[in-house]
Amino acid sequence: MKGRTLFKSPLPSNHVSDASSSAGAGATHRLYQVWRGRNKFLCGGRCIFGPDANSIYLSVSLIMTPLALFVAFVSFRLAELMGKPLGPFIPRTAMAVGAFDLIVLVLTSGRDPGIVPRNTKPPDPEDLQLDGMASPMAGAPSSGTLPPTRDVYVNGMVVKVKYCHTCMLYRPPRCSHCSVCNNCVERFDHHCPWVGQCIGKRNYRFFFMFISSTTFLCLYVFVFCWVNLILITRKYGCSLGGAIVESPVSGFLIFYTFITSWFVGGLTAFHTYLASTNQTTYENFRYRYEGKSNPYDRGAARNLVEIFLSPIPASKNDFRQMVVVDPDTLLYGPPSMAYSYSFGMLSSSKKSFNTQASLSFDMGKPSFDLGAGYSVKRTSIGSSNFGDIYNPTADGVDGAAHQQPRHNIFGGGRFQGSKKVAEDSESVVTDVTTARYSVAG
Repeated sequence: MKGRTLFKSPLPSNHVSDASSSAGAGATHRLYQVWRGRNKFLCGGRCIFGPDANSIYLSVSLIMTPLALFVAFVSFRLAELMGKPLGPFIPRTAMAVGAFDLIVLVLTSGRDPGIVPRNTKPPDPEDLQLDGMASPMAGAPSSGTLPPTRDVYVNGMVVKVKYCHTCMLYRPPRCSHCSVCNNCVERFDHHCPWVGQCIGKRNYRFFFMFISSTTFLCLYVFVFCWVNLILITRKYGCSLGGAIVESPVSGFLIFYTFITSWFVGGLTAFHTYLASTNQTTYENFRYRYEGKSNPYDRGAARNLVEIFLSPIPASKNDFRQMVVVDPDTLLYGPPSMAYSYSFGMLSSSKKSFNTQASLSFDMGKPSFDLGAGYSVKRTSIGSSNFGDIYNPTADGVDGAAHQQPRHNIFGGGRFQGSKKVAEDSESVVTDVTTARYSVAG
């Protein structure tokens, strides 16, 4: 079992061979197996974690180790010193709060925080003009390209929403793209490295319960360790230093919980303020609503009810949904809808990637994304390198039907890479062209 990690890639090792061998029929996989974000999954896609989910081990050890020391070496002895009826509840309360802390930690880290599904293609500017929720896009170019922002009305106030080049959609209000998980998350608060997950619309209340219960646990251990030392001094008639010698674990836990309570206690106080004013951490640091009108603030009481007592919306992603690999269209998706995964077999002159890959048409920054749930470095590719794809007649293939993309996102003359990158990019494009013609044939 040495070297084995809990979070493993969900994609089977024979995924490519099975998908590529079925040239005439589409191969099916579950959505979590071909997910383009950097998330990790457990239990067949039922639990979704961030890419840094292994940090949960550190968080659990920082909480449970001092709690175990308190229960084993302090609480039972303190229960004897205090006697009934309060004494027996000291270890029981500590263990109950510790168990609750672990439960809300798992609920925070192992659920969809509110990921917005990606689009298969950029939206049409003409369709956006018909959207009744948004104002006309002033300054939109006449060429049909998409503006970087839109104006959306929230509670009678104009809020600007940005276009996400990775997910190819206009983010809903309060939504932001997490660079760690590579997903757009509704009501994005922040990405917490201690729980290894984004904090968003669907797990914020569990995150708040986690930090508040951790704060309570720190203060609980801190107070009762002091009580234990005081009772020892009274029983044996010694000084405080003698009591620490008699119970060194109490002295260590007082020092440890004093330090940690400042951190988690300050975090709890800060998020209490954010919840009462209906702000997120991202909004507080980015927009600074102090002195400005917050369109989401409805009063402290209604804000707290909205955040902590309103029903949690259902996830917009069914990670166990079966998606189809169609070799003819190189598209991942269920039979009834087009999904946002376009794949082809690729290889580099230096290294062969035995995985499915995708063209990610980021409007602001053209790139080649070897996604499908794998973290691979992006390599920028200029428009000249895609000339043989957009104009197949240049390679001697006359009469080949090819439709020009509606939104041309590649600008010419801006790519000046090194010789090595240029050779790898040329090889990648050549392999894509070869795969395209072989499928068409």
